Amino acid sequence: MAESFIFSLNSTVPIFLTMIIGYVLKQIGFLSDEFIKGANKYVFKVALPVMLFIDISSADLISDFNIKFVLYCMIVTCILFAVSWLIAELFCKDKKQIGALVQGCFRGSAAVLGLAFIQNMYSTTGMAPLMIASAVPLYNIFSVIVLTFKASKEYGGDDISGLKFKEQMKKALINIAKNPIIIGIFLGIPFSLLRVDFPVIVDRTLDYFGRTSTPIALLCIGAGFEGRKAIKKIAPTLWATFYKLFLQAGLFLPLAVAMGFRNQNLVAILIMLASPSTASGYIMAKNMGNDSVLSSSIIVLTTLLSSVSLTLLIFILRAMALI
Repeated sequence: MAESFIFSLNSTVPIFLTMIIGYVLKQIGFLSDEFIKGANKYVFKVALPVMLFIDISSADLISDFNIKFVLYCMIVTCILFAVSWLIAELFCKDKKQIGALVQGCFRGSAAVLGLAFIQNMYSTTGMAPLMIASAVPLYNIFSVIVLTFKASKEYGGDDISGLKFKEQMKKALINIAKNPIIIGIFLGIPFSLLRVDFPVIVDRTLDYFGRTSTPIALLCIGAGFEGRKAIKKIAPTLWATFYKLFLQAGLFLPLAVAMGFRNQNLVAILIMLASPSTASGYIMAKNMGNDSVLSSSIIVLTTLLSSVSLTLLIFILRAMALI
């Protein structure tokens, strides 16, 4: 268990520290509001799409394809999204928080932590790329839908609550079609299926841009973190953290075990269910007119606690000889 805990710390603490550095740099005036605004747009429109394009295009989706695994990841992601939105609609008092709350609940950092965790435990990425290809496109599509429907003028968004449902759906579909992150994912699929190898120059150039996505996004989260405002939103933050780190795994890991998933497959599912909320959630909330303060608060707390929660879940699975 100590080995798993140390690895969890090595995976999550640098993420948390980068956010803290972003916060400190903003407080001392090193990062300006103009820089943060431009950096948010850069990550949303360039770096994140490139990173996801690389992840998908470089994965061997054909040889690793497992229809039961793919269907599990896709169906469970759909259920978690629907349940989190339903609960938010029923119990969230401030309806302007729903978009950020729902996204923080169901959308995890699968692409960032998934590959690292599985490779550390098995010396190969195993089923992680297939899990990413199955779940991450849905993460982004569903996020665009809820962020479009729940955008608020208070956060610089386009409030469509007064439109007819048909017009709202049209707006959501347009936002999905033009979302840079979704475009990056779907552009990567044919390159993966055709096993296209880029020239070294192209490959390294894309890699340079992709590598900037996570650190810049984390700096922006830290710089945009507003402690006093976040404290006022502690209730939804705590709920989202519980839902993301514990409830999802508690409900759907037993199902995965019952369906016969073991070892790398089960670890990939664990990462999908119980990884902390992803930094790209803040970027999308900020760029689509939703509550970015709540989004950053959820990301900070889930990242801080995930080293303990993931280690505990890995220990339980190992004790049961499932991984």
